[in-house]
Amino acid sequence: MKSDNGTMDWGRLISDKRLGLEEYHDENRHLRSDFQRDYDRLIFSSPFRRLQNKTQVFPLPGSIFVHNRLTHSLEVSSVGRSMANEAALRLRERHHGEPWVDMLQHIGDIVAAACLSHDLGNPPFGHSGEKTISTYFSENGGSDLREGLTEQQWADFTNFEGNANSFRILTHQFSGRREGGFAMTYSALASIVKYPYNSLLAGNKGKFGFFASEQPIYERVAAELGILRRADGRYARHPLCYIVEAADDICYEIMDIEDAHKLKILSTDEVKELLTGYFPEEKRGHLYESMARLEDPNEQIGYLRSKVIGVMVEDCARVFVENEESILRGEFQGSLVDHASQIVAEAYRRCSALSYEKIYRAPYVVDVEIAGNRIMTYLMETLIEAVLHPQRNFSRLMLAKVPRQYDVTSPDKYVRLQSVLDHISGMTDVYALDLFRRLNGDTLPAV
Repeated sequence: MKSDNGTMDWGRLISDKRLGLEEYHDENRHLRSDFQRDYDRLIFSSPFRRLQNKTQVFPLPGSIFVHNRLTHSLEVSSVGRSMANEAALRLRERHHGEPWVDMLQHIGDIVAAACLSHDLGNPPFGHSGEKTISTYFSENGGSDLREGLTEQQWADFTNFEGNANSFRILTHQFSGRREGGFAMTYSALASIVKYPYNSLLAGNKGKFGFFASEQPIYERVAAELGILRRADGRYARHPLCYIVEAADDICYEIMDIEDAHKLKILSTDEVKELLTGYFPEEKRGHLYESMARLEDPNEQIGYLRSKVIGVMVEDCARVFVENEESILRGEFQGSLVDHASQIVAEAYRRCSALSYEKIYRAPYVVDVEIAGNRIMTYLMETLIEAVLHPQRNFSRLMLAKVPRQYDVTSPDKYVRLQSVLDHISGMTDVYALDLFRRLNGDTLPAV
């Protein structure tokens, strides 16, 4: 949906209407804004708590504390809020006198909530979990599973995407639950959809923003907010999605490097060289002087990490504000980090290259991917067999273990298969491993 002048409008983009509760929309001011309520209800939710036992990159648990999905999400939310508040301050100065200018004060809260929820849909065992699910259908599913599904429904499975699954968790009315899912505000929901189009447009990268089952919900949200829709069916991103993405990029890259240092995958000198690369030559001497006051190498790297995040937050906020017009027209290309100052962008690229070479292919990480692939593949095989053949004795036993909120008895095959993926993607690493062992007879109940 386009506005009259082909651009999006902050007056519409910031909306505190709640999905499923539109008729109860209250314009009155309260102690907490609706955007702050989004944040609070996420913090207290079960899907968010389960992130504490989901692998971020390195195996869990361990004697050395590294990030899990929950700590990562909390840090992304903190960084996102700071970046959004910096951008809001500059935007409010620019748009002083506009009737909607006071709405910009809510940007930080919207982004903080969106950042908290951006990883809710990621399956267990790190980033390979999405690939394990999608390749199960594309490599193992074959015609038996494809039969009876539309082209888009099949594409949902062969391109399974954690971002689309997050949108589903937040918006889908699971059995016994209320309409609207989490009943989040429209603006917070739109701000997590990095790839605002369906799976038929996923392309070679397999990225998309919502399943066929949630496409009508996204279209309703986009229409309300005035998000631009292109001729090919793709939508422009909600502008705040760029800030959520940048906060995720910053935390993902910098914190993975800090974790790799703690695990001795990267040396102290190696990390110092990487992180001081974000600063001009004349500032690096001061950084080394400050680090010299700290004896603990981990504290030295922690100090550098905080300085790098501060620089990147300020730089990305600048990029967002300077490119506001192209973002509102849906014409901005790439990420905020891509458009950062030359010294920051080059330092980030060096970190990314080293991370791929030494971190994401490290034995710690590959071991998790191998084990996770085996565990999740087995669970999918077993549960899909059960929902497709519920009359069998073993199927009845298996389906009795599936939480009631998942509609495994639906007459619709697509819904039944989605219910399996809802169950498996919501599992923690520990639960998936324990279920795998019990189903294989490796552990038995006490007798």
